Amino acid sequence: MNKNPYSRLFESVQIGPVVTKNRFYQVPQCCGMGPLRPRAHAAMRGVKAKGGWGVVSTEEAEIHPSSDLAPYAEQRIWDKKDIPALRLMTEAVHEHGALAAIELTHSGHNATNLFSRIPAMAPNAQAVNFLYPKQARRMTKKDISDFRSWHKKAALNAKAAGFDIVYVYAGHGMSVAQQFILPDMNNRSDEYGGSLENRLRLTRELLEETREAIGDSCGIAFRFAVEELKGKDGMQFQEEGRAVVELLAEYPDLWDVNVSDWSNDSQTSRFQPDEAYQMPYVEFVKSITTKPVVGVGRLTSPDLMVKLVDQRVLDLIGAARPSIADPYLPNKIKEQKTDQIKECIGCNICVSSDNFTVPIRCTQNPTMGEEWRRGWDPENIKPKITDQKTLVVGSGPSGLECAVQLARRGYKVILAESENSLGGRVLFESGLKGLSAWKRVVDNRVHEILQKSNIEVYKESRLTAEHIDELGIKNIFLATGSSWRKDGIGRSRRSPIKGLETIKVYSPEEAVQNYQDIKGPLVVYDDEQGYLAGVIADHLNSMKIEVVFVTPASVVSPWTDSTLEQKRVQAALINSGVKIICNKSINKIENETALLECTFTGSITKMPCESVVMVTERISDTSLYDSLMQNNLEGKTQYNIKIIGDAEAPGLIADAVYLGHLAAQNFEADDADIQRGMFMREMPSLK
Repeated sequence: MNKNPYSRLFESVQIGPVVTKNRFYQVPQCCGMGPLRPRAHAAMRGVKAKGGWGVVSTEEAEIHPSSDLAPYAEQRIWDKKDIPALRLMTEAVHEHGALAAIELTHSGHNATNLFSRIPAMAPNAQAVNFLYPKQARRMTKKDISDFRSWHKKAALNAKAAGFDIVYVYAGHGMSVAQQFILPDMNNRSDEYGGSLENRLRLTRELLEETREAIGDSCGIAFRFAVEELKGKDGMQFQEEGRAVVELLAEYPDLWDVNVSDWSNDSQTSRFQPDEAYQMPYVEFVKSITTKPVVGVGRLTSPDLMVKLVDQRVLDLIGAARPSIADPYLPNKIKEQKTDQIKECIGCNICVSSDNFTVPIRCTQNPTMGEEWRRGWDPENIKPKITDQKTLVVGSGPSGLECAVQLARRGYKVILAESENSLGGRVLFESGLKGLSAWKRVVDNRVHEILQKSNIEVYKESRLTAEHIDELGIKNIFLATGSSWRKDGIGRSRRSPIKGLETIKVYSPEEAVQNYQDIKGPLVVYDDEQGYLAGVIADHLNSMKIEVVFVTPASVVSPWTDSTLEQKRVQAALINSGVKIICNKSINKIENETALLECTFTGSITKMPCESVVMVTERISDTSLYDSLMQNNLEGKTQYNIKIIGDAEAPGLIADAVYLGHLAAQNFEADDADIQRGMFMREMPSLK
């Protein structure tokens, strides 16, 4: 038997009084569940422990009502009443031999306090860090003393809840401890301000007091952002970032190091395609401390993981997003099934879920967030009920996922695709500037399809109702996709734009395919207000086309604010010379001139327009579905038909994958079970 080349990753690591079973560490990661959905949270974390992660952490856990983050569903550990819900998570994690970690947090001026209505407090009196016209008050000495006591009490509650590792948190701009450390957030003149030693005083006290309270039984982790990526205006890893590590080197049992803020720590692959992109900032830490170090950077390659350990950059392989995309990543590496890893694509759909205060979603892993409600597991699915054959028409993200999961259940599957390549919209979008990593959605699924003997794939097979009649398969899943409208109907208007017939109008696909024929200025008109129009504008501009971006929205691609990249999107277009016109819709076209209507006043301005790319709404392709349903109605045949993905309702790639997975899971299921999964929710106790 060949030795596992990744055996280094399965060595144990001492973290104070506790020991990990391996080097895989799911760092604190938001999930949109929090105290509102404790059973869902426990089930989700439990699946990660089952998948082989040696340490599984919560998201940030508020320690006091003065750090209330509602409506965001983060954890709470305000008092002993929070212990039972948190114990559900630790028990689920311990069941599979993993350690459970909790990130204690007081968010300072980053706290909303919309639920508690307690005035926010921070090192300085300053505006709160969210869109609400109020300020945080300056913390008094008593406030500091109270905060220390709240933190100590929370640590004791964490121990009572069964946690093995307890965090002191100073990262992402989201914690009082970090706010005291950063000079631009701390202009105090007392012993907690001024010199770095003084600004670090509170953090040192927290580390010391946490150890006094629970350090005999729990590891003490320190999460610290060594770099803010602000240049001289912020913390820099070569200067004060390094100095902090030097001053506190042996205080914690574990250093969890990263960059700040959240948008830097969780950069999308669109703007940061490299794995381990944080390593240049954190690799110095191990040369200073004897304590183990964990770091992140969308790490998915086992070879790179081993390299980071061997080169003494990291002791533990940290992950948030890769653990979401594939909770079983460690087990797959241990079993030398690395070709089966669902690699994170860096789209930040997971982040958007937390920002929308709903349970976490993932493009690669449609089971994420559904572990409790639907009982889903990414690697285990209920077996087939009968020996019926199934037909999946269309191989976009929904069709591929549906076919894979039907085959996993044991059904014989025929997958028919009208084009000569599998992948649908993903093939197009992954070919655009910055989105190459998105092709992993196709690659992972096609690879699995090729390994399965119960899937037959037919390319260049545009099926009609007559063809399906000839096949004689009654169970049909239609993933026939959608196409972009070219008439201007979108989010802001419900009637076609007049005069479009006088100019050249492109769909996004047509514009990219025929870019050599385009004469500028080209208007990219975004009335979808998602991500694609910004990508298209950037892509076509890189083809040396003069691009003007027009949108009724107040910013470029407002959806991308939820994925932490809106500023980067708009900056990229500005820096590349794309002209941006916001708050304007196209009213009509006259004489190769676009009449732009102000969103607020209705006033009209004019601009030259010889051609336009319409990114507005999509039209589902239901022609085959309609034909088959008509045959059913006429009694010619009786098909069991399910339309899925963009053909059912256009949305994100993540939505399409989920709908494909749901259809496969629900095939031949009892209707009552289907309804139960739809309506399952956690109800508050009335005791």
